[in-house]
Amino acid sequence: MSAPTAFNAFRIHDDDDGYRSGIEQVSLDDLSPGELVIRTAYSSVNFKDALAGTGEGKILRRFPLVGGIDVAGHVVASTDPGFREGDAVLVTGCGLSETRDGGYSQYARLEAKWAIPLPSGLSLRESMILGTAGFTAALALLRMTENRQTPELGPLAVTGASGGVGSLALDIFSRAGYEVHAISGKADQAGYLKSIGASEVLGRDALATKRPMESARFGGGLDNVGGSMLASLLAQTAPYGNVASAGLAASHALDTTVMPFIIRGVSLLGVASAGTARDIRQTVWQHLASDWKPRHLDRICTREVGLDGLPEVFRTMLGGGSFGRTLVAFGD
Repeated sequence: MSAPTAFNAFRIHDDDDGYRSGIEQVSLDDLSPGELVIRTAYSSVNFKDALAGTGEGKILRRFPLVGGIDVAGHVVASTDPGFREGDAVLVTGCGLSETRDGGYSQYARLEAKWAIPLPSGLSLRESMILGTAGFTAALALLRMTENRQTPELGPLAVTGASGGVGSLALDIFSRAGYEVHAISGKADQAGYLKSIGASEVLGRDALATKRPMESARFGGGLDNVGGSMLASLLAQTAPYGNVASAGLAASHALDTTVMPFIIRGVSLLGVASAGTARDIRQTVWQHLASDWKPRHLDRICTREVGLDGLPEVFRTMLGGGSFGRTLVAFGD
């Protein structure tokens, strides 16, 4: 099978006519170069996609580009000997919808060096419910465990727990044997959060403190919020626990002291999913397909749309009204 001469894609422009995005017909010649052409089965919606699709954030570095930082599908053409027609592959990040065309397209052209063969134990659909969000959560756990994080240190806190990264972190961390406490400002989602792995659900105020140190409450955690929430989590982390920073939903600032670091030996670990080396990517995806595979992916996938549903999803997400994960399905 080869790609048709024209197919649909959700494309983003910024030119003399202004910033705009929508469905267009494109051809392979319109797409960024790459060794693989895939027929897209699924993509997903991340906060970064909403920023890019609306222009609310400076995500794209050139225009026009097809949006979508995640993509999964079957190879229909390859000039790389490592891939054959029919292979199931996925790509998350790696410049998609930043410097090259992304996954919101019926066909996508990809660089082989970033394409990950779909691991045994995952379907294409499951891989995109996970997507960048699940990859980020699992990468955080990998970084923490490599720095000697264990369940015996205490529960892991997850801030911004109702979002995509937060929801998947609850499921992934609990599957890996940790007690997990969800921190969320959405009290009405407590039942959902407990159903996907949280043993306790705490409001934002429960974590708040302005003191540089508090009693150790958590073994570590994953912060998706930044600002005072991250500072408070550091102040309440047990000796030699790890806090992974993966987001800035509230603030990019961090006003803290060195006391958690020099008195308790707490580690603050950065999680930058987009530029992760290929060997680490493969390790993370193997975990996600096996011992860290979430048990509640269908529950975490709270919405499924086509390309035409993207603008509404972006608005809802930027307005703080979404939870869980939104899957973009291409069907037949």
